[in-house]
Amino acid sequence: MSEFINNRELQSTNHTDRLAILRQIFKDLYNGKNIKEVKAHFDAFIGKVTVEEISQLKHEEMLDNDLPVEEIQRLYSLHTEIFRDSIEETPRTKHPEDEPGHPVHTFILENKEIDKLIKTKVQAHFEQFIQDDSEENVYQLLEDCNLLLDIDKHYSRKENLIFPYLEKYGIYGPTNNMWRIDDFIRDSIKEAKQKLTNYDGDKQAVAGVVSFIIQEVVNMIYREENILFPMALQNLTEDEWVKIARESDEIGFCLTGPAGEWKPERNEISEKSISDGYIKMETGLLSLKQLELLLNHLPVDITFIDQDDVVRYFSHGKERIFARTKAVIGRTVQNCHPPRSVHVVEELLADFKAGRKEHEDFYIKFRDKYVYIRYFAVRDESGEYVGTLEFTQNIDPIQAINGEKRILS
Repeated sequence: MSEFINNRELQSTNHTDRLAILRQIFKDLYNGKNIKEVKAHFDAFIGKVTVEEISQLKHEEMLDNDLPVEEIQRLYSLHTEIFRDSIEETPRTKHPEDEPGHPVHTFILENKEIDKLIKTKVQAHFEQFIQDDSEENVYQLLEDCNLLLDIDKHYSRKENLIFPYLEKYGIYGPTNNMWRIDDFIRDSIKEAKQKLTNYDGDKQAVAGVVSFIIQEVVNMIYREENILFPMALQNLTEDEWVKIARESDEIGFCLTGPAGEWKPERNEISEKSISDGYIKMETGLLSLKQLELLLNHLPVDITFIDQDDVVRYFSHGKERIFARTKAVIGRTVQNCHPPRSVHVVEELLADFKAGRKEHEDFYIKFRDKYVYIRYFAVRDESGEYVGTLEFTQNIDPIQAINGEKRILS
């Protein structure tokens, strides 16, 4: 293996040495070393690993982003296999996750429903499909995939509410690793649905993607409940959990909902009311209240990112196209996007900063909307770049316009 692993004296290692051994273990997996051999070294020299140690590992540093998707999936599965049954429980005096309505309590309730869906429906219907790919069995599996699509809400809350706070404490592993796997799962569910909707008799193609879904959804439940949630409970404050609970409705819940309203014993959050002060601008004078109401009544979604790529503001209209939560404020925009699309964001921002572009437009079909997304470089009077404005609008109603309208409805 490496010089770390070969030294028997490291069985009584300090924290730094243990992290070095763990990093080497993951490099060995990356380089194709046999999982049984690597696991044996892990058991011999690490034994039990703490959530704190896992939080300090950055697996993404050991993975080449140009690796094929299948290889990345394989490595993440091996990471989970290494940690399985080897994570020490973190001693805590309080267990707020046991209280109905606490975000982690709700996540775990959802995981129970997801696990039940996998084991009582998806697995059973998949086995029936393998034996007989009749129209009825295809339809049953398709219905299961439709139910599983709800998992997007569970993953979105995790990515948009928990990950930003972990990043605040310098913990980036889950953001990069779990988000990638979440995306693999989302894509696979959509792929399975598409193959079953247009089933052409290719049983093996369906079997491959459904098998992956079953395995990875179950693995993700393990990762969340044994790594992510303990890690978050160890680092986040009560006030931060209250904010997460309050903003969860914005995204929604998966297969079930909170078992109650969580009311912590001590809640010192003091939400400052908007000041009655006024802002004098070149073309007018508005109170802060008027300004916020004005921005929130625009028929578009606006987000502003400063010169350091940090999200500073988003409008909060009645019908947002993409979910935003207050947890994104103060977060770098790169960490607000799925890892697979970060390179597009970074390339666009680099063009804005260098003055190569002033704006860029995208347009996509999103659910029942045709979404027009525009990015503008914001510059001061001297032409210096001060940030980027994101402008998002549902243009379906605009495209449907024809003729003229000259009177009130």
